[in-house]
Amino acid sequence: MKTSKQERRQAKQLFKSCADSGMLDEARVRQVVQALLEKKPRGYLQILSHFHRLVKLDIERRSARVESAASLPEDLQARVRQALTTAYGAGVSVSFGQNPSLIGGVRIQVGSDVYDGSIRARLAALQESFG
Repeated sequence: MKTSKQERRQAKQLFKSCADSGMLDEARVRQVVQALLEKKPRGYLQILSHFHRLVKLDIERRSARVESAASLPEDLQARVRQALTTAYGAGVSVSFGQNPSLIGGVRIQVGSDVYDGSIRARLAALQESFG
């Protein structure tokens, strides 16, 4: 099921109409989907599919996952949250977790951006340089 340029354009317009000051409004998204399902315009399934993709990408772009070998103290978590909000704008959802395989350091993923300051990544880079 291939999406035409017109259907992608319509999905993008609908997506933009759901944004309120740069943030996606969940109520508007629901209204848009409901209206499309009721009216069923030509190619509505492809429009919905592309619209879903755009919403999913926006959610991923506003979700940050911070991993460290040991749990981070509250003051450091607050500084990381502040730095991510400054870099990615308000509305970034930050979650913290532990990953002992990192050995030390921090790994941050926001959407497709990955910042890896872990010891495991440095060891892997060192191994690559030898080999």
